Amino acid sequence: MKKNCSSDGNITTLFGSNVFNDAVMKERLPKSTYKALKKTIDEGAPLDPSIADIVANAMKDWAIEKGATHFTHWFQPMTGVTAEKHDSFISPTPDGKVIMEFSGKELIKGEPDASSFPSGGLRATFEARGYTAWDCTSPAFLKEDAAGVTLFIPTAFCSYTGEALDQKTPLLRSMEALSKQAIRILRLFGNTTAKTVISTVGPEQEYFLIDKAFYEKRKDLVLTGRTLFGSKPPKGQELEDHYFGSIKERISEYMKELDTELWKLGVTAKTKHNEVAPAQYELAPIFATTNVATDHNQLTMDLMRKIAARHGLTCLLHEKPFAGVNGSGKHNNWSIAADDGDNLLSPGSTPHDNTRFLLFLCAVIKAVDEYAELLRVSAANPGNDHRLGANEAPPAIISMFLGDQLTDIMDQLSNGGATSSKEGGILEIGVSTLPPLPKDSTDRNRTSPFAFTGNKFEFRMVASSASIALPNIVLNTIVAEVLSQIADRLEGAADFNGEIKKILKEVAVNNKRIIFNGNGYSDEWVAEAEKRGLPNIKSTVAAISALISEKAKIFEKHGVLSHKELESRYEIALEGYIKQINIEALTMLDMAKRQILPASIDYSTVLASNINTIKKALPAADVSAQEGLLKELTDTIGSFNKYIAVLEKTVEEAQELEGDTLKAAKFYRDGVFKDMGVLRTYGDKLETIVDSKLWPLPTYSDMLFLF
Repeated sequence: MKKNCSSDGNITTLFGSNVFNDAVMKERLPKSTYKALKKTIDEGAPLDPSIADIVANAMKDWAIEKGATHFTHWFQPMTGVTAEKHDSFISPTPDGKVIMEFSGKELIKGEPDASSFPSGGLRATFEARGYTAWDCTSPAFLKEDAAGVTLFIPTAFCSYTGEALDQKTPLLRSMEALSKQAIRILRLFGNTTAKTVISTVGPEQEYFLIDKAFYEKRKDLVLTGRTLFGSKPPKGQELEDHYFGSIKERISEYMKELDTELWKLGVTAKTKHNEVAPAQYELAPIFATTNVATDHNQLTMDLMRKIAARHGLTCLLHEKPFAGVNGSGKHNNWSIAADDGDNLLSPGSTPHDNTRFLLFLCAVIKAVDEYAELLRVSAANPGNDHRLGANEAPPAIISMFLGDQLTDIMDQLSNGGATSSKEGGILEIGVSTLPPLPKDSTDRNRTSPFAFTGNKFEFRMVASSASIALPNIVLNTIVAEVLSQIADRLEGAADFNGEIKKILKEVAVNNKRIIFNGNGYSDEWVAEAEKRGLPNIKSTVAAISALISEKAKIFEKHGVLSHKELESRYEIALEGYIKQINIEALTMLDMAKRQILPASIDYSTVLASNINTIKKALPAADVSAQEGLLKELTDTIGSFNKYIAVLEKTVEEAQELEGDTLKAAKFYRDGVFKDMGVLRTYGDKLETIVDSKLWPLPTYSDMLFLF
């Protein structure tokens, strides 16, 4: 096991020690180079190529001093995971030796194989050239592992013809689009000093940990990330004793090393605790600029997996690794702030007369209402289909929770103007030794997909295994679009204050349907949402079409994603769904035919032999219990075998449709996935009948409780 480094020094010294951060740049770069680079990072000024060699040399020296031998351009293709190609710093000399070199050219540009990553038709198989471009707004860092120390350089990834092949490029574009439109609003309110507006994110990451030995015996977990078979254990989460419970020592040791490694990389890992389901946990960082937060979340997921292996554990990031207990999500806490530190979503003590806040709030309300389909597709993947609307996660219906105070203010605005704000008051607990607590102005709502939580919005639908890039691309772009509409009106208004009042009232009246503070899990809300005209998009396949819808044209308008890039992502999403369900179905068939069916037949043979032995020894013996068990077993085996054949046939039919991705995806959803559910029913029943000594798979009880 790797040594935990937290004992090597205090946290303040440890934090960011493996990051080429502002302090390191200030120390190692000439003043003029440092200022030029900071102007690009902080203000979005164009990168001056002439400084690249100076930065590269300083970066190389710093990395080598810390033991690095290799560097890599680190990027985020449309695979859902990160990619890296490692090159050493060595360069040969005429005398047969080597020197350590790293040029500005190597820093700025790399060239991976573009055709080997998902492109949705942007790149043909023979068109291999692609480029990685240095993202100086996200700091370089060092990763330590069995290979040694490597310098990681965050980059964007694009095709030879300039289209984005990654998550980061459109994210950076969306941040610029949001900043541009928000600055227009700030200027109208007299702010002449802010140069940029940034979106910030704090993603809460949920995950499961199980013993690695159990994981390795489950082909479904290894190949698909979730259990395709598994009957409900005698105990699940019904006692509610795991949530915020005492953390087991083995898990605490893992969390300690995870914190340490994240801190070294500048990731502000702040909160950790037991989640609701057994063997489920959560880690939450402090807010960071959105592109940095996205990088950090990718690093977090990568380190969660690697460090778990060092502790004899396996980290499961799938949205639903175990049926019957809560799955995992990723709460995307999103806000916007000017570069002077002013949070634009902070209501202040009297939000009813905080006009600028109300304007930005209404921009978000209008954006979420009018572009709900785009938000929904940003949270869509096959794993999340198991959660959304399943009474454990937000419903598939997008709605917004504002709480009592802001909802009351919106009601006032719809009637002509806001004149007061509800106060939270003081909470008296009723025990003399306990202090009175200041009460928030509103309660929270854990069933809301999009909830206001003080000075930010919590988008709670995001999939636990997914990058947070797309949700934030969508959020930034839809809010930028509404801000641009508002700015257009205000810049041309004869009566500035009067026009603001009109805008606030229009949103309060026209977009109030999106505001819902009640129980999002209830059947009544589903019916009410339908009356309000809110979309209820229940599957990934149904959600994907939003990427090529009329509303998606706002991505083109704001330079975030071109028409070709949107179409490519549409195809990639459909292909990804098809491939994932196909892998799951093939894995299920393999397990059914080669593990579950043989074990069940073996047990039936044992039962039959025992019955015959008893009858031979004592003909008058009552063997009705054994015969009843044998009949139940053989009947279930028969049904199980029947649906193996059914699923095989359905998969064959699906594979013949893969020339038409939309048609194939729908068939996988409505045909293959449905037949998988039937086969699982009989497989799970066999688990409850077959002798545990013969059952070939670790059970839910084993995996969730025995570690």
